[in-house]
Amino acid sequence: MTVVRPTFFAPFCIRSFRFQWPADLFASWAFEMEVLILGWYVLVESESVLLLVVFGALQYAGSLISPLFGVAGDRMGYRRLFMMTRFLYALLSILLVVLAACNLLTPLIVLVIAAVSGMIKPSDIMMRFALIAQTLPSNQMIGALGLSRVTTDSARIAGALAGVGVFALFGLIPAYIFVTCLYLVSCLLASGVAPDPRRNHSAATSHSPTPTDLSAAAPRKRSTPYQDLLQAFGYVWRKPELLGAFCLAFLVNILAYPLFLGLLPFVAKNVYEIGQAGLGLLGASYAAGSLLGSVVVSLNRFSVGPSRLMLISAVLWFAIDLAFAQTTLMPVGIVLLICAGFAQNVCLVPLAGVMLKASDPAYRGRVMGMRMLAIWGLPMGLMLSGPLINQFGFSVTATVYSILGLLFTVAIGVRWRHILWSRQAAVNSNMSG
Repeated sequence: MTVVRPTFFAPFCIRSFRFQWPADLFASWAFEMEVLILGWYVLVESESVLLLVVFGALQYAGSLISPLFGVAGDRMGYRRLFMMTRFLYALLSILLVVLAACNLLTPLIVLVIAAVSGMIKPSDIMMRFALIAQTLPSNQMIGALGLSRVTTDSARIAGALAGVGVFALFGLIPAYIFVTCLYLVSCLLASGVAPDPRRNHSAATSHSPTPTDLSAAAPRKRSTPYQDLLQAFGYVWRKPELLGAFCLAFLVNILAYPLFLGLLPFVAKNVYEIGQAGLGLLGASYAAGSLLGSVVVSLNRFSVGPSRLMLISAVLWFAIDLAFAQTTLMPVGIVLLICAGFAQNVCLVPLAGVMLKASDPAYRGRVMGMRMLAIWGLPMGLMLSGPLINQFGFSVTATVYSILGLLFTVAIGVRWRHILWSRQAAVNSNMSG
């Protein structure tokens, strides 16, 4: 029998996704513009690189409490939490515009506002994915996740350029009014997101709960958030699909991402010997590859299965890293950066799909919250790479990182081969066709 796969636009047939996707797009553009505008403001007003670094670090501080946001989402519902956070972004941006208009804005106040929003922003992607898993059919999930990543990847290019352009032409207040408008539109669109449009699956339990359902739900209501969090950690540990995917997420953060994110300025200056314009071109190349990867995944045309695809793409990603470590020619490096960005999203989008597919609906928020903890592999990898580069050079360090990445990826595939690699595995079925 011929399997008919959902088309590229199939997720937009779901009303909730038609509202969520543009809401995420406007929020993503606002995020990127905000970071550039406020980062430039902090640097110019304070003339302190240290404060600029602190501002950048605050954007990721909330990843430490992402599991708690997952607990909140599982308890109160993802849509409600989604609406609350988007509304808070808008309020904070309005506050900043008012302070700037009254000449009361200072770098310290910007850091405080950044600290508040930074506690939420790392969990935003978790809420997006959890909502997609809740509102879309299983066979459309990977395509929808790819489309969701398009909002983030496009913002890194177009949103960043728009932020710089508006700021340069009109100044801080008009630029931030534009950011505020993006947040407000995102908030309005988010109101159209449904808790669960598949009412035929939920009506029986929501309107006519059985005694068994009620008895099962009672202990859940009496549990504390702390108990919910502990249950989620045990849940991930006991499910090899989740544990294997989490290990791979941590692996790429500690060994793959450092070469293309934190160390790219070093490569531009010391390997290719180019200036800031060349660095911008390198960064744009990686972002363009990521965007292409998101679009390709959203086409939903891969037949190997999400779990197999994430492992194959991880191997490809580290192989590209290995080639990147050897080249000293900028044109070759640009091509490799595009390929690496492509491999990144062809790996990480299916990885998110695997974790959502393997999670019971009651645990999805907490599981995706714990997924966000894996990004702390990035600063670990960066801190470790510094002394290694000073001692052995970039090429040797990047080569070691890439080879270790290849070996550990293969080890993950072998260790959980029946769960992650087998075509008959549950996470490889009913997701792409």
